[in-house]
Amino acid sequence: MIHNILKDKPTKLFILLGSFFVANALIAEVIGVKIFSLEGTLGLPPANLKILGGVFSFNMTAGVLLWPVVFIMTDTINEYYGTKGVRFLSYMTAALILFAFLSFFLAIYLSPADFFVNSKMKSGVPDMDKAYQQILGQSSLIIAASLTAFILSQLVDVFAFHKIKKVTGEKKIWLRATGSTLISQLFDSFVVLFLAFYIGPRLYNPDGNTVWSMSLVLSVCVINYIYKFVIAIVLTPVIYWLHNWIERYLGHELAAEMKTSVMHK
Repeated sequence: MIHNILKDKPTKLFILLGSFFVANALIAEVIGVKIFSLEGTLGLPPANLKILGGVFSFNMTAGVLLWPVVFIMTDTINEYYGTKGVRFLSYMTAALILFAFLSFFLAIYLSPADFFVNSKMKSGVPDMDKAYQQILGQSSLIIAASLTAFILSQLVDVFAFHKIKKVTGEKKIWLRATGSTLISQLFDSFVVLFLAFYIGPRLYNPDGNTVWSMSLVLSVCVINYIYKFVIAIVLTPVIYWLHNWIERYLGHELAAEMKTSVMHK
């Protein structure tokens, strides 16, 4: 039975694309605790963009490095396996991300070995257990906001992709793939920040301490979306390369049959 499954090219392709989809989403969540300077990484001076009365540069979470890849996988899976395939992977990924963070929280509450706490003092880390907690212990508010934004943006991506494809047909892959990504990334960029840093803190922290202002949230949202917009455009050739590889792997006849079948469901 397993042998027959692995001989089926559409099944193997779904496992391959799905595994890459899940892995990228999970890794993006974990590495997202780091805030990096895009200009500093590229050796450029700060952008100092004036947005809503403030001056901002491209300081973003490291997770943005992988989220564009997740959306490329989303559109590719959407092309050949339809909305049901994307929704299945999206819900499964959200459940696995939640499971991962529950595992992190469990690991954080384990009592550390004495030698572990001081094991990296010579490397400049005086307390490894504290460092472990800070890296893996994201707040429940941020996790909830991130998962909500992920599910919503995936559903929006699926909807926009098929709406555009109904107009363009098989032509203009770049328009449905990049276009749907730009729309869904707009939701992803704004929803997660509004929930995590504007709405959430006001519900759980009514006195207003450590709460972002509306202008700050909007400005950071705009900065994040500008970056995602540019990356989505830059990665357009990758979408064509991936589609061409899949067409060769499946064969043009089978690939056309799969794409036609999901359009009528």
